[in-house]
Amino acid sequence: MIEEQIKNNIRDVANFPKEGIIFKDITPILKNQKLCLEIVNAFTEKLVDTDFDAIAGIESRGFLFGLMLANKLNKPFIPIRKAGKLPYKTIQQSYDLEYGSATIEIHEDAFEKGAKILIHDDLLATGGTVKASSDLIQKLGGTVAGFTFLISLDFLGGVAHLKKYSENIISLASYQ
Repeated sequence: MIEEQIKNNIRDVANFPKEGIIFKDITPILKNQKLCLEIVNAFTEKLVDTDFDAIAGIESRGFLFGLMLANKLNKPFIPIRKAGKLPYKTIQQSYDLEYGSATIEIHEDAFEKGAKILIHDDLLATGGTVKASSDLIQKLGGTVAGFTFLISLDFLGGVAHLKKYSENIISLASYQ
C-alpha cells in the first residue's frame, strides 16, 4: 500500500524549522526511484477523472513530484515560488504560516484565462501556502481543478480551508 510505503520512508525532524514543530522530511523518499515512480503512478490513478490543463507546483518540494506528474500526464508545469525568485513579470500573494509569514508569486502569463489548474505540494498542514496559491490562480483568471499532496497532516485542519476552491483533494498519506 502506497500510504504505508510513504510513511515508512518519511523522516521526522524535531524542532524544525522552529521549536515545537515536527517536520515531515520527504527527502529519504527521493533515494528510492521505485517508490518515486509508484507515487507518480498513484497520483495518476487518482486523477483519472479530473479535468485540468496544467499542474502548478509550490516551491520547493512541490516541484519534485509536481513536475514528474506533469510530464507523465503530458501537462504543462507552472512554478509557484517565493517572492523575488521568478525572472519575469509576476503577481504576488502574502499569507501566514504556522511559523511566520511569507509571500509567493507566479508569472503573470503562467496560463490562459479560464484554465483549470491542479495545485501540487508535498505536504498539507494548515493550508496557508496552498490557499495563497489558489488565490494566485484565481487572480490570473484560472480555476482550481483540485489539489494533490504526498502527505496531509489532517490534525491541523488544512483541508477545510481548501474546499472553497475545490472538493477534489488527494493525499497519498494522512496523519490524524
